[in-house]
Amino acid sequence: MKNKFSYILFPALITAVLTSAILLGGCQKKPPANPNSYTMDKDASYAIGMYLASQWQIPDVHYDYNSFMQGFRAYNESLETKFNMDEAIAKIQAAFEVLAAKQQPAATSEADQLKLEEGRLFLDENGKKPGVITTASGLEYEVLVQGSGPKPAVTDTVQVNYEGTLTDGTVFDSSYARGEPIEFALNGVIPGWTEGVQLMNVGSTYMLYIPSDLGYGSYPAGDIPPNSVLIFKVELLDIIK
Repeated sequence: MKNKFSYILFPALITAVLTSAILLGGCQKKPPANPNSYTMDKDASYAIGMYLASQWQIPDVHYDYNSFMQGFRAYNESLETKFNMDEAIAKIQAAFEVLAAKQQPAATSEADQLKLEEGRLFLDENGKKPGVITTASGLEYEVLVQGSGPKPAVTDTVQVNYEGTLTDGTVFDSSYARGEPIEFALNGVIPGWTEGVQLMNVGSTYMLYIPSDLGYGSYPAGDIPPNSVLIFKVELLDIIK
């Protein structure tokens, strides 16, 4: 199933790309191709391109596709590359540092400070409600349905249905509205999800009340203002092995 863009995924994309690049840094250039090697046909090659894009797609980031293909082909075919891998990783890191700087608000406004205080007050009151449990990190959760299946580990990929709202009830994201569940790696989402979903057994439905520092912090994200508490109803459907 192809993942649609989700607000729970975006913060981890840059980290995932850099992690992939760092792991590649330990790889050596592959040996020359075997004379009996297989050449992909056009459709298979196109499909692989689609798949790579689905793993590396970052909102509002555009690539120089000619250079992209030159680098891909040179490394894949053991040709002489423009950079060694350490130099390539440094250039990737520099590019994403620029991206991160563009996303960082120039200054925290009075409205942002008010939103931060509003969130703290909400969590203070919400944490006093019967059935709401607060973890050491400040995450609050409530069990709506307790399942009996296994719990996922941080390295697992899970399948969930969910709906995300702000404290005023505004819905900003919903797999229910899209008509299909979503699959994602637990180590590739916002920290509140990584922690909260690991508490759940398959078959459970929880409410997660996520402080801003376990969500987007001072960054705006689409319809989500900076310093927002995020509320998610999460239904853990399966652990994908």
